[in-house]
Amino acid sequence: MSDEAKKDALPVEEEKEPKAAPVLKEDKEEKETAGFSFDSSDEELPEEIKQKLEKNKAARAKKKLIKKKKRKTAKVVKVGRAYIQATYNNTMITLTDTNGDVISWASAGLAGFKGAKKATPYAAQIITKIASQKAKEEYGLQEVSVFVSGVGTGREAAIRALNANGLDVISIKDMTSVPHNGCRPKKPRRV
Repeated sequence: MSDEAKKDALPVEEEKEPKAAPVLKEDKEEKETAGFSFDSSDEELPEEIKQKLEKNKAARAKKKLIKKKKRKTAKVVKVGRAYIQATYNNTMITLTDTNGDVISWASAGLAGFKGAKKATPYAAQIITKIASQKAKEEYGLQEVSVFVSGVGTGREAAIRALNANGLDVISIKDMTSVPHNGCRPKKPRRV
């Protein structure tokens, strides 16, 4: 075989690369529901949540064009606090500096969860990732003291996700309010 014939044969072989299999809708649902890992250092946010966050960001940018104010110099916050409020219906996380000034926050509704899905551990993990990424990028946050309030299912997942997203957890304090037989409870539901 001549050299020219070999050169002609090479590009044909390069073009025959295997194509990726199409991702079915059922596969996506199985991946989302098949448990989640707390080790999210190399994982990214799901595409649906990314799109919703970008949409919200674009809407906020339009509002900011109307009202411009001077940006202060970026301050660096190495140590801060994480306030996690986990209720039966929702989970919210707020990251602050040591004075209590808010650095970043996220809630399950902000991430696009609706209804009963807002109170799930998966939603808590996603919103923790959103809030911690923003705090690390804009302020350089590294260590947090965690203050947990509420009895929802997302409280432990949020704490683990803080640690998995590169923030060192210094301490964990439960701030859930406990009544000393204060208000009269609601009458029990008849189902």
